[in-house]
Amino acid sequence: MDTRIQFRIDEETKRLAQLMAESQGRTLSDACRELAEGLAAEQRKSMSHDAWLSEQINAAFDKFDSGEARFTKHDDAKAQMEARKMKIRNR
Repeated sequence: MDTRIQFRIDEETKRLAQLMAESQGRTLSDACRELAEGLAAEQRKSMSHDAWLSEQINAAFDKFDSGEARFTKHDDAKAQMEARKMKIRNR
């Protein structure tokens, strides 16, 4: 089901926007629709990432609560990261 969106802008802004849209072979409605669809796609992506991040955090806490978590000392983690960086650089 399609929904109608209305908003107010001044006449000069509308005129200039229509000219730009027409120069691109589309209508102002097409341009507004594309913008709304793009914003919705960005929101879907953000929500998907937030859900994934929540799952990762919950999994980490579950692992900690069950005693399965392993901890790495800062210096060891730093050394491991440097080794990974060097491996990538030497490709």
